[in-house]
Amino acid sequence: MTLPRNAPQNTDTQNTHPQTALAYWTVGPCQGELRSEDLPAPAQGEAVVRALYSGISRGTELVVHEAHVPTRTAKAMRAPHQTGDFPAPVKFGYLSVGIVEQGPEDWIGQNVFCLHPHQDRYVVPLTSLTRIPDGVPERRAVLTGIAEIALNALWEAGPRLGDRIAVVGAGLVGGMTAALLRGFPLERLQLVETDPAKRGFVESLGVEFVLPDDAHQDCDIVFHCSATDEGLARSLQLAGDEGEIIEMSWYGDRKVSLPLGEDFHARRLTIRASQVGVVARSRRHSRTSRERLELAVSLLRDPIFDAFLTGESQFEELPEVFNGLENGELDDLCRVINYPGTPQREGNEA
Repeated sequence: MTLPRNAPQNTDTQNTHPQTALAYWTVGPCQGELRSEDLPAPAQGEAVVRALYSGISRGTELVVHEAHVPTRTAKAMRAPHQTGDFPAPVKFGYLSVGIVEQGPEDWIGQNVFCLHPHQDRYVVPLTSLTRIPDGVPERRAVLTGIAEIALNALWEAGPRLGDRIAVVGAGLVGGMTAALLRGFPLERLQLVETDPAKRGFVESLGVEFVLPDDAHQDCDIVFHCSATDEGLARSLQLAGDEGEIIEMSWYGDRKVSLPLGEDFHARRLTIRASQVGVVARSRRHSRTSRERLELAVSLLRDPIFDAFLTGESQFEELPEVFNGLENGELDDLCRVINYPGTPQREGNEA
């Protein structure tokens, strides 16, 4: 599978030659396929982007893959450039990095991040594109949407000087949240995880790894990211009196059991949702979603974030990749998808 590698061209007019694109669709529970579709010519204020990489946000995308999006929240959980409706058929995803091939002259050849599904070429408004700054490799930039989720949660919680903080769950979102928190002047930061095999990853971030039974229980803030009943229950125990739990997990349509009959009320604990669909209240009147994305991508200059990119596959392998993530054959924080025409690095895992 190859794509034409024509030089990028400036166009603000209709392209007279029909073009097609290839995109990944979820077509049923645990079923996905690549589908060809017409690619419209860019209108004024739009651009054609050729994808270089995309990333799989495992937690959210497996909820979609397994058809567990609740009907009640289906509209709210739509991705910015999603096509189709839950449960299927639906084109979903939001970690795409590419290069602008057509559009206004000052955008041609620019490397950009877009909250777009897995697709080899696409047309979007310029307002949907975030330029990738110098010092951020294109491959690492697929984490921009994850950094945005963590950034929004930090704005939501507002950590203070000397706080004692725990992050529960060393997955993609939990790891990113802890990685951003390590730059704060905290008294203590612990990343709580049940899997001892993740110790190396956590310590590579410069964060203390602890098993649930060893974590301190006097936290001012606990960020819960494990998407498990047990993780959320442990988060309640780790919060100090009048502490706050920032709930970052998305459970889909799965029911969650929580021991609120213990000391939840007596200790006046708070559980607060954090969801990236809107800018956190504390910054909503001073930051736009676009500014939040620009800040998120700028945070990725640190090479430490390469630790999150734990596997690679080719675009044409996406149906098998999702099946592998669903059945446990693949166990990645963020699996990077390489698109045709993207230069391959030595040692890539196909």
